[in-house]
Amino acid sequence: MTTVAIDPELKKKCPSTTLGLVTAHVALQDTPAALQEEMKACEAKILRLPEPRAVLDSSKIRSTRAGYKALGKDPARYRGSAEALLRRILSGKNFPHINAVVDIINLVSVESRLPIGLYDLAHVQGDITFRAGRAGETYRGIGKYDLNLEGLPIFCDELGPHGSPTSDSERTMVTAATRQVAAILISFGGAEGLELSCQRMAGLLHEYAGGADINISVVL
Repeated sequence: MTTVAIDPELKKKCPSTTLGLVTAHVALQDTPAALQEEMKACEAKILRLPEPRAVLDSSKIRSTRAGYKALGKDPARYRGSAEALLRRILSGKNFPHINAVVDIINLVSVESRLPIGLYDLAHVQGDITFRAGRAGETYRGIGKYDLNLEGLPIFCDELGPHGSPTSDSERTMVTAATRQVAAILISFGGAEGLELSCQRMAGLLHEYAGGADINISVVL
């Protein structure tokens, strides 16, 4: 079973860093209508707020930005995925629709205000460590150019870096062939609300993506 740990050096610079880990067997499928309705409701809830852009100043978004700064990465240039999704919704665009599993992760990311890494465990080698990127490290992000990982908080296995709160890599991305996933919620502001968000994700995976053998843990 894959384990996830936080590197002590990252923990020194970002002492409140906590991770929520959800693993599950899934059945990849198109996003069902009921899940699409939940996503639309989430979008509408944000846009109906008296000051919608205030979501960008939530404590969890601010903690992610502070974590990036502490590691030496500009959070205005390298945004956490939750902030990027919120900005997309605020600009009038809908959630992207990929497949049921990816769409669930994006929904929980927006609801929780936390970035989430999603990995096909068939392509993860050994255990996973959350640490700061080193000089010269890079990978091709999903649908993106090669990312400069130096100073970026990243997930690494025995083969090297494969994910970050900004953009995950093509190597461990979820595809139509995926059968088992690990989703990791990244909080730079402590464990508050983390288990509830993991439970929300587990429920959605079970209901909309054939989720089975679901396990939840919090990594301190």
